[in-house]
Amino acid sequence: MKIRLIDKYICQQVFLACFACIFVFMIVWIMPEIFLKTVQRAISGQIPIETAVQILVYELPKVLNIALPVGMLLGCILTFDKLSKDFEITVLRGSGVSFFRIIASVIILSVFAMGATFIVSSKLLPISACKLKVIKGDVRSSQFVFPVKRQNDDAMEKILIVSNFDDNNIRDVIVLNFHEEVQDGSSLLSSIIVSDYIKYKNENWTINTAKKYNISKEGIFHNIEGIKDIAVLNGESAVNAYKLMKYSVYRDRELTNAQISEYIKLLKKEKMDDEYRFMLNKYIQRFVHSFMCILFAILGCLLGFSQPREQKFIGMLIAVCIIFAYYITIPFFDMLAEKAVLSPWITSMIAPVAAISLICVLKKMKDL
Repeated sequence: MKIRLIDKYICQQVFLACFACIFVFMIVWIMPEIFLKTVQRAISGQIPIETAVQILVYELPKVLNIALPVGMLLGCILTFDKLSKDFEITVLRGSGVSFFRIIASVIILSVFAMGATFIVSSKLLPISACKLKVIKGDVRSSQFVFPVKRQNDDAMEKILIVSNFDDNNIRDVIVLNFHEEVQDGSSLLSSIIVSDYIKYKNENWTINTAKKYNISKEGIFHNIEGIKDIAVLNGESAVNAYKLMKYSVYRDRELTNAQISEYIKLLKKEKMDDEYRFMLNKYIQRFVHSFMCILFAILGCLLGFSQPREQKFIGMLIAVCIIFAYYITIPFFDMLAEKAVLSPWITSMIAPVAAISLICVLKKMKDL
């Protein structure tokens, strides 16, 4: 019964501290850049008040996705530092209760935080990001490049370049066709097709009217001809190209887990390696980021543990460095994965492996 009371007491203290830290972090994060700019635009009449409120509401999931792991880390540090200074941890350990048994309720709480983080990143964030995109009129570049390789020797067959597209129209299209022969390790252009408009229907990309510039093997234009009703893509390749074109205008945070999973499969099938590695890395990061709530909670408990009369609050300084290192290195690891310097599975797992290693070091240093 005493252990259950202790679990309830510690869980309550950690929950209140984490909630306060999450709230403060969201205010500090959202106030300078998002809140003030939105309010300023509303006051100046650039946007209606209703739109300003919508922007602030839809910005919350993005901030909350960052704040939940940070809140667990800082909240646990504050709670266990207070328990240590008040001799409560000392009394519990003197009664024969192990340190990791003391933090059992904290780990359970962090599991709920992990679930909340996963829901926010996989469900709420894509919805809010798409809503913000519509409200702000954020239109990304709609240029799309789709390479088609030959199945027998993996050489380049053609490259389809779309400069402008929306839901129903595909415009300003260039098709680069290559010779079957390869010289000096590179393919040679055989012709260039230029069209103002292309139609996708019945698993076909069909050009109605276009100009075809024929090129000799020496790289010289030898004639120009008009062409009509020519299919540049058909079958599975045409379907995959259309889906990839649709996905290409979305950022990773605007896609649900199911959409990212389908996008990754299409990229792998069409051998678009750079984008495949990048999206696979972001997909794995969603699960890893949620799991970091548990690791950050354990780290917070260890960093908060101190001697009763110890005045130095080194744990908070270390926690700030951990938070900074974790979030500042994410773009760097994204680049390493995209450029094939490291596997996406390795770049995604560096953060949790580093956190687990730090937990082992702190456990040994504090003789727990």
